[in-house]
Amino acid sequence: MKPLLITDCDEVLLHMVRHFGTWLGEAHEIDFKLAHGDMATSMTRRDGTPLAREEMWSYLDGFFPAEMGRQTLVPHAAESIAALAQIADIVILTNLQDHCRPARTAQLESFGIVHRVETNQGGKGTRVAALAAEFGNPVTVFVDDLAVHLESCATHAPHVHRLHMVSEPDLAPHVPPAPAAHARIDDWRAAKDWIAARFAEAVPANA
Repeated sequence: MKPLLITDCDEVLLHMVRHFGTWLGEAHEIDFKLAHGDMATSMTRRDGTPLAREEMWSYLDGFFPAEMGRQTLVPHAAESIAALAQIADIVILTNLQDHCRPARTAQLESFGIVHRVETNQGGKGTRVAALAAEFGNPVTVFVDDLAVHLESCATHAPHVHRLHMVSEPDLAPHVPPAPAAHARIDDWRAAKDWIAARFAEAVPANA
């Protein structure tokens, strides 16, 4: 039985927030500060009118999938995933609406990342647990940029190794390490080695 890597996409495999911010300025005259930890309060209308938190989600819906072509590959992500695919099964678990799954799959394939893609809404822990069970509960690593999903994984799939990665260099210094993660690594070259080491040890996280 192969080990299993379950990885997020945005700010792990692909840059998103920098391109989302550019689009907000071009299409909606909204300034977006990458260094801010809260997506909604990072948005400021140029005319000074307030922006409701709920509006953030409408803008994200406008970006996905119509503007996904703006996104760029995180350095060393494709090569690292290819190397890990030699020893492990790989699933990309992305928090998008289900109708975005074909576009996300095609987007990743255009970058040479050809693996199963699953869409999700809300906390990812139950989906991580279900995926691990589907593959026979092998030694599993979960990678995400958001602390809330790593915490969800710790709750619902404690046997899974949890890696916190924020691959956007303008954002990473402002995001503290996730308390529920076993490690924080923002570069895929080092992350690949850490993941491969967990697979080689062949020991669940809660052993």
